[in-house]
Amino acid sequence: MAKKAASKKTAKPTTVAAAAPSKFEGEAMAKAAANYADDKKAEDIVIMDVRGISPVTDYFVICSVTSMPQLRAVRDEIEYQFKTEHNARPLAGDRNLESLWLILHYGDVMIHVFHKEKRDFYALEDLWSDAPVVSWSPTLPAAAAAAKKVTAVKKAPAKKTAAKKAASKKATKKAK
Repeated sequence: MAKKAASKKTAKPTTVAAAAPSKFEGEAMAKAAANYADDKKAEDIVIMDVRGISPVTDYFVICSVTSMPQLRAVRDEIEYQFKTEHNARPLAGDRNLESLWLILHYGDVMIHVFHKEKRDFYALEDLWSDAPVVSWSPTLPAAAAAAKKVTAVKKAPAKKTAAKKAASKKATKKAK
C-alpha cells in the first residue's frame, strides 16, 4: 500500500492540450449563411455589418428568392448546415412561409430570406444604409471544388484512314 501511495506522488499528471474550438461567430457565421443560401440559388445576397447600429445582432444576411419552395429550401439548408456542421441552432425565427419573409436569428447573425417582391417593399438595405456591406464571394463546397480540379478528358473519335474506309466499303458491298 505504501508503494502505491509513493508512486502516486512521483507520477506527474498528464495533460492533453485541447484543440482550440473553431470560431463560428460573427462574420464567419454570416459568410457561411450567405454560402448556404447561394447553394440553393438565392439571389442578391448581401451581408451588412450592423455592429454599433443594431442592439439585436452584429450582422444581417439578406437574400431573395423567387418562389415558395425556394423560400423553404433556403431556410432549411441554412438550418441544416448550421446544425450539422457547426452545432448551432437558431435562437428565434419566423417560420411563417405565407409572410414571404423568413427570419433566422443566430445571435451574432440575423438571416432574412425574402421573396423578391417583399424585399423591395421592406427595403432593409435602405433602412440600414449606415451599415457597411461586407464583401464576400460564394465558395464552392469541397466536393464541387475537387470535381472542378479533376476534369474528365474526353477522347476524340479516331479518324478513319483511307485504307480503313475502303475496307469497310468492300465489307458492306460483300454483305449485300
